[in-house]
Amino acid sequence: FAFMLLDHWINSRTKGNPNEAAHWISVTKAVSWRIVGTIDTWIISFLITGQWQLAFSIASVEVFSKVLLYYLHERAWEKVRVRVSQKTV
Repeated sequence: FAFMLLDHWINSRTKGNPNEAAHWISVTKAVSWRIVGTIDTWIISFLITGQWQLAFSIASVEVFSKVLLYYLHERAWEKVRVRVSQKTV
């Protein structure tokens, strides 16, 4: 059900444009993965520091940098995919 909602949400913003859809898919993947990663960072930070507030502070800071880094990483790989597919045509 969640994937149907995401598909509808992306299609409503891109109006079927595959290039624009690829960007929205990358953003959506980055955010969903970051939620998982931030929970992981929060738990590990707590295990190391023993302090929930400090663990939350660490997780809060890294969430923004990791979303940006993942998005840039995803877009770089998309360019590789496009170049490879253009060369094989």
